[in-house]
Amino acid sequence: MEKACKSCRKIVDGDVCPACGSTTLTKTFEGYIVVLNPENSQVCSVINAKVPGKYALKIK
Repeated sequence: MEKACKSCRKIVDGDVCPACGSTTLTKTFEGYIVVLNPENSQVCSVINAKVPGKYALKIK
């Protein structure tokens, strides 16, 4: 089951976030975006996404 990192919002399958190393993950999130090129994305600057991947829009 996918989980969202509470620190960086990255959606992961494991128990550790590969983007920031956090183990604080939640199964409760709403919506997501897929980031292909974080350097040229205004949305990524708002959610502070640094690496390509799936990111949760709202974490509960």
